[in-house]
Amino acid sequence: MSVDYYARLEQARGPHPSPRILDALTGALRLTEAERTHLFRLAGANPAPPAGPARRVRPYVADLLRRMPDSAAVVTAATYDVIAWNPLAEALLGGLRDEPNLARRRFLRTGARENAHEGSGAAEFADIAVARLRGAADRYPHDEPLARLLAELRAGSAEFTEVWDTNPVRAPGHRVKTVTHPEIGPVRVNCDVLTVPDDDQQVVFITADPGSPSARALRHLLDTR
Repeated sequence: MSVDYYARLEQARGPHPSPRILDALTGALRLTEAERTHLFRLAGANPAPPAGPARRVRPYVADLLRRMPDSAAVVTAATYDVIAWNPLAEALLGGLRDEPNLARRRFLRTGARENAHEGSGAAEFADIAVARLRGAADRYPHDEPLARLLAELRAGSAEFTEVWDTNPVRAPGHRVKTVTHPEIGPVRVNCDVLTVPDDDQQVVFITADPGSPSARALRHLLDTR
């Protein structure tokens, strides 16, 4: 795009820009998804699906994790990849750098720390994860990493396929689950979600009830790291 063409667009003297030009402007101006949609509407065009979900964390979100050392916290992309975490989250969940995808951990990983027994929250998370991945597949139909993840989950987990076919409608919110840690044993924790709409991401805070044995276990786990 030439400087002259861009100047004519700003002055409403140029032709209607193509979707390709509008997407280029979106990236150059670092527009949010809402701003991108508004730009397309101003140009009289239908916004094409985004190329893929955001997989980078904004600095203020990363700083939020650092300012909450007593709570385990992770940031997940729309694909359920953990793209940022704090030390307590790594100590509790383990191996986030080697296997960062929570859906893959839930449906494919043997010996996962989240128990499958009643009350652990594993069955509930299955519905939540599938609902979110279904939404991501609709929003990012051309994202190859997401397509590969879904193919892997379908091929490797009959449970995933079964839940997918039910088309669960679940929204993130408060839930309680039990995580079994190899050093401190079962830990009962609360999971609360803060959404980052501009990037289609979620910040998940994992905490224990104050004064409970699980809270003391988490403090011990952090202190020994």
